Amino acid sequence: MFTGIDEVDWASLRHAYGSAADVPALLRGLASADPAEREGALDGMYGSVHHQGNVYDSTLACVPFLFSLVTRAEVPDRGGIVELLVSIGTESEGAGAGRAPAHAAVRSGAEVFAALAADPDPWVRRAAPAALVRFLDDPARVLGLLRERITVERDDRVLLALTEGLGLFVRRHPAHAAAAVDLLAAQSAPPYGPGPRLAALGQLALGAPDRLPADLVPTVVRLLRDRSEQRSGGRPDERDRPGTDTLVGRIRRLRPSDEEGSYLLRTLHTALDDRVADRIALLTGQLTSPAPVDRCNAVWMSAGLLREWRADYTGPVALLGAQLAEEHDALRDAAVSVLSELFDLAAPAAGHLHALVTSRPDLWVRRWERGAPALGGPVKALARTGDARAVPVLAQLLAGPLPPDDLGHAVVHLGRAASPLAPALRRRLAQVARDWPDRAGRAVPLLSALTALGDAEAVPEVLRLLRTAPDRPGPRDTVVGYAIRMLDALGAAAWEAVPVLRGLLDTGYAAAAAGALWSAGEDVSVALPVLLRELTHERSGLRRLAAGELARLGPAARPALPALRRMTAASRVRERTSAAAALWRIGGDPEPVLPVFRAAWAENPHTRVTIAACLADMGPAGTPLLDLVAAEMAGARRHTARMGGYGSHDIQNDEELLRVCERVLAGG
Repeated sequence: MFTGIDEVDWASLRHAYGSAADVPALLRGLASADPAEREGALDGMYGSVHHQGNVYDSTLACVPFLFSLVTRAEVPDRGGIVELLVSIGTESEGAGAGRAPAHAAVRSGAEVFAALAADPDPWVRRAAPAALVRFLDDPARVLGLLRERITVERDDRVLLALTEGLGLFVRRHPAHAAAAVDLLAAQSAPPYGPGPRLAALGQLALGAPDRLPADLVPTVVRLLRDRSEQRSGGRPDERDRPGTDTLVGRIRRLRPSDEEGSYLLRTLHTALDDRVADRIALLTGQLTSPAPVDRCNAVWMSAGLLREWRADYTGPVALLGAQLAEEHDALRDAAVSVLSELFDLAAPAAGHLHALVTSRPDLWVRRWERGAPALGGPVKALARTGDARAVPVLAQLLAGPLPPDDLGHAVVHLGRAASPLAPALRRRLAQVARDWPDRAGRAVPLLSALTALGDAEAVPEVLRLLRTAPDRPGPRDTVVGYAIRMLDALGAAAWEAVPVLRGLLDTGYAAAAAGALWSAGEDVSVALPVLLRELTHERSGLRRLAAGELARLGPAARPALPALRRMTAASRVRERTSAAAALWRIGGDPEPVLPVFRAAWAENPHTRVTIAACLADMGPAGTPLLDLVAAEMAGARRHTARMGGYGSHDIQNDEELLRVCERVLAGG
């Protein structure tokens, strides 16, 4: 099976970490009799030869040997090798000239996949359908092979793979899709079992939604419960594998306990997309399932729905809260994780959160093997709802010897109800040493909390931090910025900070210090020259900050208007937006402002909160942009939703935009 392997000049080929001289050993390891060695070899293939989906010249050189391995029945774990081949060919599909040969090499061996579709090893049969659809050139033959295998296959896990292959066929070969859709429709009904039926419904939802039953959600919920009743304990599709510390092994251990069920329902949610009412109904069915594993899968799926779409989630959030009463750690932890991202939207679950916090003091703090302790998820989620019942718990933690460093961030959401915590927060701030390696990690949350509480008694400690400030902000030194922000928020109550703030006017904190001086009551003649200078700073972020501070000065900052007009033509959209907002608040002329706002609204959704806040202040002058605000309010998709990622504050930021837009439409 390795004929010719030594004739390849592997040392001259490359993979992710340089020379591919080690690749022959990896290929031979895939055929080892030792399960741990096989898994380590597959780990190495994904980690270097096919690193993060990339294709190298060594990847192409491996393809013939991988095909040779999968045709040898005596080689164990061939299903994983088929999956590797499919990944190599798929990642290269439609790619540039550098990757095209790898895709062509996998296509040239597609006949092998046709034979593997009937292999005695069910794990090989599971991997074959996707390979057939992607790489065999004759659609009619592919459909015939899939139909034949569906007729004779008795392994439900292989049936799921065949169903997924049919769905992929429908999407890749529209001209031949009708017969495949008929097969999927047949699989979605008896006598097929609940798992294959759920898979067929998911693929119909993706490729032929008009063939779905009218009672889709009740049908899916019923099938899900039937499937759960049939499942035995443990992971039904897990093989006996070594507990190796490899990438493949770690990924396998991190998978959901019912990965198959998770995939089936996730496919349906993906296909339903913007049918939010149906998805909420489906989640409700999942979250009320008798099986904890189904509910755990539902909790994680709810996160995707909540992050992307706007709706009334009172019911689902209450059901998320109900999971906190369960004894299943994974289910409880998943619910806490999702609820902590909802902030005040988690209010329907506040009672359950409080009950958990009360009954489980051991969850108040999360301790790590390395690093400082963090506030426990249940306490954090409760505080983020704004529920005052979190205050006594935070007070108890602050009174302890080592309170979580991030506790102050939770205080921010509690408003004046957290005022009793101010003395303890001040004491903790006094203990932050200027030479601590992670002084920002300890000081910033405390400063944020004291700022939210408007605690003027903390000014001496804030000044202590400022007196040790470096002249230029560093990437890790955020303490000074937060300290100045607190003094700014205190206004005249921070009058004793004026000399220290004046000393910062020639540093990298000049714009923020100038704004704080104006807030403290200093004459505009102190702040204005500094801010005009900062408008020309080489750093875009500091120019934006200067524009924001000038906007607060109002008409007194009219000398800045020419520079701000030029700034509205800047290359960075956030800089243009800040300049336009300042133009309005200083000059009161909407003509140069509205076109900038309209363009920025479309170009970068993250500017919308800033724009909407300015429109709320503009009143009738902002009327030409009310169409943008009305469309935002009518839109179902969150403005923060994006492909391939999310932020922990995305939902909160979108809800803030909606609140500001409501204010705009209400006339400010």
